[in-house]
Amino acid sequence: MPKYQSFESILDNQVMIPKKLLCDYIKLGLKETELMVLIQIHRFRTEGNLFPTPDDLADHLSISGQECSQVLRRLIQKQMLTIEQKHNEDQVLNECYSLEPLWEKLYTYTPVQKPKTQEFNENIFPLFEQEFGRPLSPFEIETINIWLDEDQQSPALIKAALREAVLMSKLNFKYIDRILREWKRKGVQTVEQAREQGKQFRQGQTTRKEPASSSKKRDISLYYNWLEEDL
Repeated sequence: MPKYQSFESILDNQVMIPKKLLCDYIKLGLKETELMVLIQIHRFRTEGNLFPTPDDLADHLSISGQECSQVLRRLIQKQMLTIEQKHNEDQVLNECYSLEPLWEKLYTYTPVQKPKTQEFNENIFPLFEQEFGRPLSPFEIETINIWLDEDQQSPALIKAALREAVLMSKLNFKYIDRILREWKRKGVQTVEQAREQGKQFRQGQTTRKEPASSSKKRDISLYYNWLEEDL
């Protein structure tokens, strides 16, 4: 009798994985390692850990924590995984992984061809990593996806905002976000429009100078040293 009870406890300790995921993950453009990372995230969620670290995941995989971080970045880039912020029982704001994009793609998948802009979108991430001199964090990748998907910012303007931040020596995501929001407020939709805005600002600066003794200092970070070369 104890033997059967032991088997029952084994069967009770199971994680449900959709058969469709195991059959169709290749159609979604997932590799086996990426699939296993997603499955491990799913398992951690069932155990109450909504934001396992790369090392937590790597403990149950055949890859290192650093390699796991790279896989997580790719999954967020592919929009199979997102990072959300939720309040726990104590009303403390915590980050957590959401597999909702994966399930949505899995059950609404249609074999449509990627638009040409998709490749350009994916090339943005290596460009950011090159300029920052380090791999992007999952949260930073999610921020770029928000610019692309929710804010509907064009890849060209995101690229321009990144280079503007480099020129201004203010290479951080808050500053880049501020640039993009300012452009959107002014109705800037193309790099050409952005360049024209810069010319108008520079012309205004040459004809109107503030007194050096002015007690009120303007926030010059709202104005940008626009790029002159093509992006």
